[in-house]
Amino acid sequence: MKKTTVISLLVLLLGAVIAIGSVSFLGPCVHEDGSFGACHWAGRAMLGIGVLLALQGAVALFCRDGGIRAGLMISSALTALLGLLTPGQLIALCGMATMRCRAVMQPAMRILCGAVLLISVIGVIAERKRTGEQA
Repeated sequence: MKKTTVISLLVLLLGAVIAIGSVSFLGPCVHEDGSFGACHWAGRAMLGIGVLLALQGAVALFCRDGGIRAGLMISSALTALLGLLTPGQLIALCGMATMRCRAVMQPAMRILCGAVLLISVIGVIAERKRTGEQA
C-alpha cells in the first residue's frame, strides 16, 4: 500500500474512534438526575468533529489527485486542531477534575486529535514529496 493510502486510512479510523468514543466509552459526564452538564455540548461537538475527520479520511482514501489529497490532509489537520481546543477551551467542562469529562474525555480527545494532526501533517509532506512539490 502507498504511504498516502495508509495515512488516509488512519485519519478515517481515528476520526471514527473520536466520533464513536464521544458518545460511548470516551463520552462526557452522565449526571445522576439526568440533566446535561456543560460538558455534554463538548461531547456533541467532538461527535461532529470525529465524523468530519472520518469523512475527510474516506474522501482522501479514494481520491486519485495528489493535490486534492494534500488539501484534504491540510483540512484534516485544521479539523484536528479544532478538536484539540474544543473540550475545555472552546466549550466548558465540569468544574471538578475527577469528573468523567475532565478525567477521561478531555485527555482522550487531545491524544486522538493530536495523533490525527501529526498524521495529517505527515500526509501533506508525503504527498508533496510524491508529487515532486516543495514542502
